[in-house]
Amino acid sequence: MSFNRSLTIVVLSCTLLALLGCQQDSTVKIQQDKTHLKTTATDLLPYQTRPIEDEVFYFVLPDRFSNGDTSNDNGAKDLPISFGGYDPSNEMAFHGGDLAGLTNKLPYLEQLGITSIWLTPILRNQAVQGDISGYHGYWVLDFTEIDPHLGSNDALKTLIDEAHKRNIKIFFDIITNHTADVIKYKECHGEDGAGWSESGEACPYISLAELEQGKSYQTVIQKGNEHLKTPAWLNNPKHYHNQGDSTFTGENSLNGDFFGLDDLNTESPAVVGGMIDIYKNIITTFKPDGFRIDTVKHVNIEFWQQFIPTLEQHAKAQGIENFFMFGEVYSGDPVELSKFTTEGTLPSVLDFGLQSVLYQTLVENKPTALFNELFAQDRLYKDANQLLNFTGNHDMGRFAYLLSKQNKYTQQEITQRLKLATAITYFVRGIPVIYYGDEQGFIGTGDNHNARQDMMPSEVAHHNKQKLLASTASTAQNNFDINHPLYQFFSTLSSIYHQHAALRKAKQTVLFTSDETGILALRKQDNTNDYVIVFNTATQEKTVPLPLTGTYQVVFKSAQQSIRAEGEKLHVSLPGLSFAIYHAKK
Repeated sequence: MSFNRSLTIVVLSCTLLALLGCQQDSTVKIQQDKTHLKTTATDLLPYQTRPIEDEVFYFVLPDRFSNGDTSNDNGAKDLPISFGGYDPSNEMAFHGGDLAGLTNKLPYLEQLGITSIWLTPILRNQAVQGDISGYHGYWVLDFTEIDPHLGSNDALKTLIDEAHKRNIKIFFDIITNHTADVIKYKECHGEDGAGWSESGEACPYISLAELEQGKSYQTVIQKGNEHLKTPAWLNNPKHYHNQGDSTFTGENSLNGDFFGLDDLNTESPAVVGGMIDIYKNIITTFKPDGFRIDTVKHVNIEFWQQFIPTLEQHAKAQGIENFFMFGEVYSGDPVELSKFTTEGTLPSVLDFGLQSVLYQTLVENKPTALFNELFAQDRLYKDANQLLNFTGNHDMGRFAYLLSKQNKYTQQEITQRLKLATAITYFVRGIPVIYYGDEQGFIGTGDNHNARQDMMPSEVAHHNKQKLLASTASTAQNNFDINHPLYQFFSTLSSIYHQHAALRKAKQTVLFTSDETGILALRKQDNTNDYVIVFNTATQEKTVPLPLTGTYQVVFKSAQQSIRAEGEKLHVSLPGLSFAIYHAKK
């Protein structure tokens, strides 16, 4: 248990003062709660000048969101490699969502308090690899145009223009590690290259030492597929490692194919220059507000040292002053994560470390002291306030699913734990990311494909059998209900986040953690404001004594609390799985 006695904390409503018997000469003073009005992106600084710390992200797979144009459901007939794969009853196929549908739903996202939309990759994919489709966007063939299942280049420009009119930013998910699986190995995939690693015909990884000894795979490209990729240099096998499939450990984490996806030789100056040119052109053509970068730790760090500053300079030259990039480094270790923000020059990364602690404290019921251990390592990052916070995603599964598979929580308790985990992503240091559908009570039946349900009416039978949280609906319905309790809760969190700059940007200090489930108390201070945020991860009420000076006001409370002032200490009692925010002006 840790507790900093030199710091002070917060308060409850003055209507409780008489009931609680607080003394008039106490150094703690209490004022009435504030009422928060809804705040949306239109109430904030213009997107062109708004700092990244002011964002609330929404992470969405366009194919699974809303179908605004049914004519593109199967892709492009004149491009057979990017045609087909549409089967809305199959969780591994295209379902018809597109950029037009996303554009139509901008009002829904605006009212949720979203200020930035992060799209999974939208460039033209190989439509089908084995028995799976490229609905997710990570199998890129053409780095110059939009996948026809999602629309056209003009449809993307329309989305960006309409989002910008609402003061909402658009972030692209980009890939430099690999391209679609076109290059095959005769030893694994047959003389004609017809096999697929992802369908069970994997190729054992050939190590660098084995390469030096002369061992290698013989590459083969199926007849007719020799010129599928754009730009043309991507079709030459010499630009790839060609060492077989990764097991995601050791050197093969850098050099191996991801389930057969062609792994680029990013150590090569030609590849570095080629990928820089690709994304400079993307910035010039579409002018997005930033990039989320896929599979960062699977690319050599020297690549990032050239790629990141060059693209930052190019974006500024294009008039995008606040262009921002953050990477996916799939690791819960802050030492590994932070290396890519310092040595690797990325502005930020997704905070898998925080996600791991959320899992441990709210799914596995481990001590809140884990938060103290995590935040003690914030100094390792370039700027911990710019980390991207999230509860779950399209790979690991939704946080509600991670809770549900424990088989010990009721739906009501899963809802409470999801709400508390989400609140933590908003109010600890860093930037909140909502995974699409969480605000409608989506749970999911697994990770990967089964964490990627449709917001539009679904035809996936086993998805539709699952009742959603805090609702009588299922994924069989259209799930854009602005009155859903979780939508309303997330919207409230966004409004509070937008209305209190110090909650977003001020220095964070840990006031209290426990060696068991229970209280996490944080303080955020700048020159004019003093905030205290208290979370209770236990199911039973917990009380924490916090020394106080000044006049405090309740900003928000997720459940009714009780307080007791004794001299210069305030004893704050929070019900299980609840939180509260308090504010004092200096």
